[in-house]
Amino acid sequence: MHLGDLSPAEGSNRNSYRRGRGHGSGNGKTAGKGHKGQKSRSGYKKRFGFEGGQWPLYRRIPKRGFKCRNTKDIVAINLSMLEVFEDGALVDIEAIRGKGLISNPRDGVKILGNGDLKKKLTVRANMFSETAVSKIEAAGGKAEVI
Repeated sequence: MHLGDLSPAEGSNRNSYRRGRGHGSGNGKTAGKGHKGQKSRSGYKKRFGFEGGQWPLYRRIPKRGFKCRNTKDIVAINLSMLEVFEDGALVDIEAIRGKGLISNPRDGVKILGNGDLKKKLTVRANMFSETAVSKIEAAGGKAEVI
């Protein structure tokens, strides 16, 4: 086999579509644009949501509320839930998921100070409330922000 013997697969190459090249081409005269009207003119463009000058749907429907795009979805866990860990354990997000306390950490985990903690734990999370930090340190543990 030589380079000169190579050819494209059958049916993979087609002739280019030549619009507006006479009656014999099957697409002459109006070149597939029909007769007159806005869409038949050169330079025709229609912006998204345009309804021919009619008041568009997105402006007819009432708008309600506000959805901030910069908010973070934080999962909250109370100190009382951390009692399932053994004394002296390292508690991070993966350990919390492993125990089934959360299924998806989303944008971060915050430890809240609801409940009592009697075990000495090293807790690593994205955020802590002030009461949670004080209760963890009072039990002899450490609260580390990651």
